[in-house]
Amino acid sequence: MARKADLSDAAMLAEATVTFTFDGKTFTGRAGDTVASALLANDVHMVARSFKYHRPRGIISIGSEEPCALLTVTENGTTEPNTRATQIPLQDGLQLRSQNRWPSLGTDVFGVLNRFSAFFPAGFYYKTFMGPKGAWPFYERIIRRMAGLGQAPEMPDPARYESNFAHCDVLVAGGGAAGLSAALAAGRSGARVMLAEEQDHTGLGLLPESATIDGCAPRDWAAAMLRALQDLPNVRILQATTVAGVYDHNFVTLTERRPLLNGDAPQPRQRLWKLRAREIVMATGAAERPVLFANNDLPGVMLSSAVRAYADRYGVLAGKQAVVATSHDGGCLTACALADHGISIGAVVDSRATCAPDVAAALAKRGIGYIASSDVVAATGRKHVTGAEIRDRATGQTHRVDCDLVAMAGGWSPNAHLYAHTRRPLEYDRTLGAFVPGNEAPNFHSAGACAGKFGLAAAIAGGTEAGQAAAASCGLAVDQTERPRVIGQDYPVAPPDGIPAGLREKSTFVDLQNDVTMADIRLATRENYAAVEHLKRYTTLGMGTDQGKLGNLNGLAVLADLRGVDVAQLGTTTFRPPYTPITFAAVQGQDHGEAHHPVRRGPAHDAHERLGAVWTNAGLWKRPQFYPRPGETDLEAVNREVLAVRSGAGIVDVSTLGKIDIQGPGAIELLERVYMNGFRSLPVGKGRYGVMLREDGMVFDDGVTMRLSETHFLMSTTTGQVQQVHEHLTRQLADRWPGPDVFVTDVTENWFSCALAGPKAREVLAGLTDIDLSPDALPFMGCAQGKVAGLDARLFRISFSGELSYEINVSSDCGAALWNRLLDHGAPMGLIHYGVESMGVMRVEKGLFVVGREADGRMTADDLGLGRMASRKKDYIGAQAQRLPGVTGAGRRQLVGLRPVDAAQTIPRGASIIAADAPDGPAPPIGHVTSQVFSPHLKSSIALAAIEDGRARMDTQVLAAGPLEGRRVAATIVDPVFIDPQGERLHA
Repeated sequence: MARKADLSDAAMLAEATVTFTFDGKTFTGRAGDTVASALLANDVHMVARSFKYHRPRGIISIGSEEPCALLTVTENGTTEPNTRATQIPLQDGLQLRSQNRWPSLGTDVFGVLNRFSAFFPAGFYYKTFMGPKGAWPFYERIIRRMAGLGQAPEMPDPARYESNFAHCDVLVAGGGAAGLSAALAAGRSGARVMLAEEQDHTGLGLLPESATIDGCAPRDWAAAMLRALQDLPNVRILQATTVAGVYDHNFVTLTERRPLLNGDAPQPRQRLWKLRAREIVMATGAAERPVLFANNDLPGVMLSSAVRAYADRYGVLAGKQAVVATSHDGGCLTACALADHGISIGAVVDSRATCAPDVAAALAKRGIGYIASSDVVAATGRKHVTGAEIRDRATGQTHRVDCDLVAMAGGWSPNAHLYAHTRRPLEYDRTLGAFVPGNEAPNFHSAGACAGKFGLAAAIAGGTEAGQAAAASCGLAVDQTERPRVIGQDYPVAPPDGIPAGLREKSTFVDLQNDVTMADIRLATRENYAAVEHLKRYTTLGMGTDQGKLGNLNGLAVLADLRGVDVAQLGTTTFRPPYTPITFAAVQGQDHGEAHHPVRRGPAHDAHERLGAVWTNAGLWKRPQFYPRPGETDLEAVNREVLAVRSGAGIVDVSTLGKIDIQGPGAIELLERVYMNGFRSLPVGKGRYGVMLREDGMVFDDGVTMRLSETHFLMSTTTGQVQQVHEHLTRQLADRWPGPDVFVTDVTENWFSCALAGPKAREVLAGLTDIDLSPDALPFMGCAQGKVAGLDARLFRISFSGELSYEINVSSDCGAALWNRLLDHGAPMGLIHYGVESMGVMRVEKGLFVVGREADGRMTADDLGLGRMASRKKDYIGAQAQRLPGVTGAGRRQLVGLRPVDAAQTIPRGASIIAADAPDGPAPPIGHVTSQVFSPHLKSSIALAAIEDGRARMDTQVLAAGPLEGRRVAATIVDPVFIDPQGERLHA
């Protein structure tokens, strides 16, 4: 075990022993450990293989910036890949598995790729595997097999997740010295405060501090601050919670891991907070920067702050003999602390000429060798560090020091990602060699190391000022509590003095997750991908799950050195949320299964189930697609239903079509404004087909609206658009036309509707109703009220099949009764039930369009053949756009019909329409198939299509090309109405 004998000062450990497995082998840890600390305590250093070259990789850091130690975790049946070992609390029974290796971590056959790295430089996939023609799919399978990280789980996740909404006055991101101070200052001023700390405990960053705060040790001061915050009722503390993203208007997302719930309620594994904050204080600290040298990716190469933190928090010694590579006094002091913990320090290698006198004295007191004006230029070893090569900057001479640990102290990079999420610019601080938040923006404050202010006193002062400023911005009286007194020495933080000369660039890694080396950056620069965004995409620098938290700044330093410019001139790449990866389950929260995608069932659902319906989804609704009989294929069932309706009678459930009740003196005014055709002249007892447009003149929805009285209308909409149409109407009334006195109500679920269609429809219905069904009494588009099958009903004579048709509407709780009575009564007359697939065949035969297929958001009313319907006597939504140059004129795709030249051929679904004389190979499309069916009436495949200037191409031939099917079918452009063009059946 690599744990200290005396664990009394290990801040995070408890007495309990925890058992876990890694790659099938059982290990033990202590309660309070993370997976990373437990693995190090068990002398397990190699935990992963690299993304590209499958090189051995170990644990680099202790926080969310970890680029290498990504594991697949299984806990209580939940499996999650690509999880940072540094962020996983150790739990009893935890199962861990390394990734991206085969057959095992220790013996990975793909490790041979490292020997052939010269063949896989930056951008190699743009230059290689180009031939022979058609071989790319073969190469692709091999590349995908070798690359990648973890594998997505295939089994359902049994864990529970939640999402919450919240508001606060002040959000504080970070629970270190600055964050605690800001939260307390704002909280004591009366602000509603939320403090989010990424780690499981606040104040962990204070453990290494040797200063005193009001005479207390920093850890004791942090505990006192936490108690003070917990005593304030207006402060909520979220530990193990990452501020993941900052968006417009201070909308913030946070991910909480294992939140504690009161009582015996089961714990959600993760919770996503969607928060609106008036003010944000960013106290997210800084990440230590790695040092560039050859083989700096070997297990045993770690950040010096991480090595010290593992010893402070968990009593874990990451090595026995260490070399510390540094560029500032902080690295020297870390070496002293590591020596005090029991790690032998082989040497402190400082790129500067000297260190502070008291620091030099501290090193000498512990017998630590100090090598000035020198650099670690290489680590030696294969699967673990065995030594460090050190080069003198003046003489260029190198020598080797044996060690099993290289601790890197290359300066600090403020964690300014959240600030950058707001698209505000970062500024380059030359003294730090790092980017910091720019001029403070409204409602946004930064403090502590995040703001480039290092040192305990500066963090506390900056945090207090930020908390007070945030409270003042909320209009609150600022608490003026005296600030604590900090006694201790702060040391300046400086970056390395340039890139060391003579590094072996091909094995000097800048981005440890994506295997980006200095040689890759040099190659990209030589090939003129020298802008930061181009470099990022060409080399994948910073494109991993860590978003380059450790590597980006070093990458910019290398690029600047190659270009001979200052880092400040380069700028940064775009930082995007989330700050750390978020599971899809957390985003989904409790909305899974039917809670996420609820299933809506019509009033007669059970009756359809008994009839053997095959179900299809229409929006959220389950609708009968067709009703196959024993031994029938799907196509045979649809053909039988269509022919039965065309020759006799059939009923179909249309309850899911939207129904919007519109009442009031202003109802007609509303209809006039949202429909492109007029409704003012519509008499009571009649209906009219109407088309709604969007503001850009494209078709939004269509349907029949019935006038039930002078001020009462019932509007029908398509199934998938009813909610959008209802919102559209209410928004117009609220925002644009608040004058009309009208009430708009979605009554879709109040009614059961079925359509009785076919030449025998009147004969079937006559025996069940007291309503006069004669053509004169109830003509096409007429409506009436009365009894149908003993039930109060509304009867509309409208049709979607092109046949004589009656739509019967009864109260939804009477729907099943009406359906069953109609079938029982009509069976002797050959009445059948049919589904939406058969209805779809009949609507294509009749040339009727549907929203979402023909009207796909790019089609105007004129494109669909309805241009003459548009009123020229009134204004309506979309009227002005219809006259714009791009919306009218030649070249627009228009709705037409298609019939194959050879009736035995089937027009491909979704086919592109190309010219009849188009050569083999790619050809410019002139249109596309929107709907394709087999018409049993015409005994041929038919289709509706949108074709450029289609109406002018009647009776000409085109090719319907289905590239996925690899075939072309010659077709003739015809009128979209294939059956009964004069409407004789419709008006029978």
